[in-house]
Amino acid sequence: MRIVVDAMGSDNHPGPDVAGAVLAARKFGDAIVLVGDKARVAAELAAHDTAGLSIEVVHATEAIGMKDSPATAARDKRDSSMHVGLQLVREGAADAFVSAGNTGAILAVATLRQTGLGRIRGVQRPALGVVFPIESRPMLIDNGANADARPEYLLQFGQMGSIYMARMHDIARPRVALISNGEEEGKGNLLIKETIPLMEAGGLNYVGNIEPKEFVRGAADVAVTDGFTGNIMLKTAEAVASYMSDTIRKYIMAGTLTKIGGALAKPAFQRVRDQLNPDEVGGAPLLGVNGVVIIAHGRSNAYAIQQAIGQARRVAERGIVTAIAERLGG
Repeated sequence: MRIVVDAMGSDNHPGPDVAGAVLAARKFGDAIVLVGDKARVAAELAAHDTAGLSIEVVHATEAIGMKDSPATAARDKRDSSMHVGLQLVREGAADAFVSAGNTGAILAVATLRQTGLGRIRGVQRPALGVVFPIESRPMLIDNGANADARPEYLLQFGQMGSIYMARMHDIARPRVALISNGEEEGKGNLLIKETIPLMEAGGLNYVGNIEPKEFVRGAADVAVTDGFTGNIMLKTAEAVASYMSDTIRKYIMAGTLTKIGGALAKPAFQRVRDQLNPDEVGGAPLLGVNGVVIIAHGRSNAYAIQQAIGQARRVAERGIVTAIAERLGG
């Protein structure tokens, strides 16, 4: 594999991006291409032991920041690390692209017809599908690429998510559901109600509407929603998990007996922490574009970048893009 990493992507770039690339090159044995300000990236790379590793640095004169307008940056910053990196994938010089940068900008650059990857023929809107770090490892799609959606978009989100889960997690017939405010027939807004008949006729293992609590309990392998709802659902889950962790720690440290109990329960807490750690997932695949793109969180550390690279190589190996094209391209 030859994986491109946007070295100017994360909030603290290029530190975590470079360190994660080194970890991935050592773990997977792949060739890694770091794209960004060559002087800064090379200086960061010099701090790591790269003996025997295949790591190349490709210069990009510009970087797209988190505060940049996605549409404006995609149009005006044509020599950004995102543009250059995605161009390598487009030209067949790399198998996948990984970035912890501005999600909207990655989507905008990736879907450019002339310089980006473009959409897979037949795909109306690409979607972000995040695999939740809970026991059943379900996918929530879309989780931010499309704030507004139509029923036909949601159907395709379900189809793409189903292909991803089948190939990446070896699930024969992934269960697909719609996120709604109730399981009962008739519940949901107009978008949900108009999407249901499309799901029922879409050749999916459609199991109906589910509420977020059923999603967390493993009622579906793929939960479909619009990007606005999905992104709020994801950020709420992250905030609640962080709040609960801080609160438990606070009360454990409040007294001698609770400190002793906390010490005894530490292995169990660590197992829970490991299971819920989003760094294990690494990133979210941008499904529907004509190439492998993994978007990591802006706060990603080196381990999360390594995992995102690992996810990218598996998506490439398992032919997710080709499978989506075969399913939706006709």
